[in-house]
Amino acid sequence: MNADKSISDNTASDGYGRNSATTSSNNSSHGASSESTSSDGTSSPRNRLADLPDDILAQIFEVLSDTSPRDLCNVSLVNKTWHDVADSILYQDVHFEKPEHHLVFGESLTRRERRGSAIHYASLEYPASELSHLSLDGHIANTHYTPEHFDSLSRTISTMSNLRELEVSVPVNLLHGIGALFNGPFDLACLKSCSLFYQCPDNAYWDLRENIHIFAHPTLETLFIRRAKLDYRGFDFNERPHELPLKKLHLIECDISDDALSDILELPKALEEFVMTQSTEPTPELEESSDNLGDYMVALQSQCESLHSITIDFPTMGSRRSLRMRDFVALKVLRVNWDWQLFGRKSKKPRLDSFGVPPNLEILEFFNELGTDEEVTELLDYLKATSTVAARAVSTTLAKSINKTLANRPHLLSRKRVDSCTITLT
Repeated sequence: MNADKSISDNTASDGYGRNSATTSSNNSSHGASSESTSSDGTSSPRNRLADLPDDILAQIFEVLSDTSPRDLCNVSLVNKTWHDVADSILYQDVHFEKPEHHLVFGESLTRRERRGSAIHYASLEYPASELSHLSLDGHIANTHYTPEHFDSLSRTISTMSNLRELEVSVPVNLLHGIGALFNGPFDLACLKSCSLFYQCPDNAYWDLRENIHIFAHPTLETLFIRRAKLDYRGFDFNERPHELPLKKLHLIECDISDDALSDILELPKALEEFVMTQSTEPTPELEESSDNLGDYMVALQSQCESLHSITIDFPTMGSRRSLRMRDFVALKVLRVNWDWQLFGRKSKKPRLDSFGVPPNLEILEFFNELGTDEEVTELLDYLKATSTVAARAVSTTLAKSINKTLANRPHLLSRKRVDSCTITLT
């Protein structure tokens, strides 16, 4: 479940939701109680709990957070010490459901500047209608960006110095500001996983060039991009980082040029998983994407020694000739839509070569019906008869299309933490 915690509760002068007079009284009581004893000369249980070191309190509060974040919110109001310890746990995972949430959070940084550094997981998800009535040029404490060039949401994210996972699903008018964060040398220096989707009018594709520096992020390992477009220029900058740690790349209902993809994939040191999906009836019409599956396999060639899994769920994509994939020595799993995509679409010219099977392939699956081309059926049967790798890998049981699942999935970044760790700011 999600616990509701209002940051506006922390507006009092002591910084943890209680007025200064009450704080003074409680702090005095807290200090004096450490020396009080019971009738038998031993410390009372309440005092022993108060005397625990912060690292022990943190472990106790972590357990309480797993059980009930709301109770941990209440515990944080007991005294300043407990508030400081609980604060670092409560704000590890923050979900901004409305733009007011990040504005309130930004204001809270004026009182507690280090709160941003406590956040490890941030999710920003709200429609354009929620943004229209708000001013995004307000003051945000503890950020080096100015309101003249960056909206307050981007400046708030910049304070999250220990952020590990970022999930963005916001209106497209925030595209430029967030994209600029990926170009900063000291921003989001701990980021490991990122999901990007910007809502455009008429469900159009957003311009990935505004966020292109996400591909050059020095710590990023997992990247999900949904409904973006990118033309042939790719990563066209003089400074090109290499051997980046990106391991997993998903392009979900995107309009990406194969030339751009080839350019981008020169940056990772060892990409392990690649997924590209598109709907059965792409809307709007694709402008940058190639209609040939072989072009994307060529684009993936720079990662042929490290890729373990390739999934291309793109039912409208054609194939001009047989795929050559013998250089993909690490590939274990290959999933495509049609069996004929392996051998090329039927034409007046005869097929002169066969599918080049990756030498260590273990699973070859198809999302669409097999046997729509009799010649391909014969070629596939012959391939299985002559190649032990193909015979072992080919599955005649159709795989379930993943595009609709990924395109409509509320949270693209899978998390092992329990839901109760998520704090929804209201």
